[in-house]
Amino acid sequence: MPDSREIQFSEMRQAARAIFTQALIKASISKGFARHVHCERGLLRVSEDLYDLHSYSRVLVVSLGKAGHTMVEALADQVGSSLEGIVATSVEPAAQVRGFRYFRGGHPTPNAESIQAANAILRMLEAQPASGLIIFLLSGGGSSIVEKPVVGDDDDEISLDDLIATYRALVYSGAPIAEINAVRKHLSAVKGGRLAQAAFPAQQVSLLVSDVPDSTPDALASGPTMPDSTTVEDCYRIAEKYELLKQFPQSTRELFERHALEETPRSDDPAFVRARWWPVLSNQSAIEEASVAAERAGFIVHVDNSCDDWDYDKAADYLLQRVNELRKQFSPVCLISGGEVTVWSDFFQFTYKLQ
Repeated sequence: MPDSREIQFSEMRQAARAIFTQALIKASISKGFARHVHCERGLLRVSEDLYDLHSYSRVLVVSLGKAGHTMVEALADQVGSSLEGIVATSVEPAAQVRGFRYFRGGHPTPNAESIQAANAILRMLEAQPASGLIIFLLSGGGSSIVEKPVVGDDDDEISLDDLIATYRALVYSGAPIAEINAVRKHLSAVKGGRLAQAAFPAQQVSLLVSDVPDSTPDALASGPTMPDSTTVEDCYRIAEKYELLKQFPQSTRELFERHALEETPRSDDPAFVRARWWPVLSNQSAIEEASVAAERAGFIVHVDNSCDDWDYDKAADYLLQRVNELRKQFSPVCLISGGEVTVWSDFFQFTYKLQ
C-alpha cells in the first residue's frame, strides 16, 4: 500500500498536469484569435483597429513560423475563404488552406525552402501597391523558417551552407536568444523590419503568437515587420564577446571583419507609418490561464519568470529552491514560470565539434 507521502505526491502531480492542460486549452491559437480578431461584412477588427477589407485593392496574408498554418486557419475562421497569400512553416499540415502557397522551411537552421519562401514573400510584397493591405501572421521559429542572406558590396550572397554554419555557431555559442537574434537580423534581408520595408507603402498589420517576453516583441521571428532595437555595434560586440569570428564561415566572417553590416530600420523609418502590431497570444496569456486554473484548484499562486532563457539545469535548481521557500509561507502553493530554457547537453557539444 502506498504511504501518505506517495499519495500526496501523486495528487499534486495530477493537479499540476491538470493546470498545465487547462492552460494549453485556454491559450490555444483559435481562442486567441476569437478574442482579438473578428470580421463581419468585410469589416475586420484586430484588437483596437478596424480595417474595411472592401476599401483595399488587394488583401494579402503572409504567415510564417511554427504556427504558420494554424494561424492562417484561425484567421480564415474569422474572415472567410477569400484570403490569399503565403504560408511558411516547419511542419507539413494535413491539409492546406485554399488560396495559399506553402513552403516548408527549416528549423532550427534554414533549408532551401527557407530561402525560396523569403524570395517568394519579397516578390509578393514588393508588387503590392499603396492601396493594398498586408496581414502578417508571426510565430516562433520564423527566424530560420524564412530567411534570405544580405548581399554584400561585391554582390556575393552568403551560401545556404555558410548560412547554416552561421546559425549553428550562433545557437551553440552560449549567447541568449536576444543576442543571437540581433546578429541574425543584421545578416538577413527579411528580419529586423526589412519585410515591412519591402511591403511599404501598403497598409500593414501584424498579428503575433509570441514565444518571447512581452517587453521585446521585435525578438519574435527576429522582428521582420517591426522597428529593430539592436544595432550593428551590438553585433560586433556580441561577435567579440562569444569569439564568433573564428567559428563563422569565411563569407560571414568577412562581413564582420570589414564592418560591412548595414543598420536595420528604426522606428522613424517610413515603412512603419502605416504599420500596426497586435499580440493575440503570448507567454503572458499562458501564465494568466495557468494562474486562473491553479486558483480554481485551491492553490495560492506565485509567478516567477526570472529564469527565462537560463540553462535548463540552473532553471530547475532555481525553481525547486523557490517553491521550497514558498511552501514555508503558503499552503498549498503553485509556482508558475513562463519562458524558454536552454538544453545544452554534452552530446550536442560533442556533435558540433565534429562538424
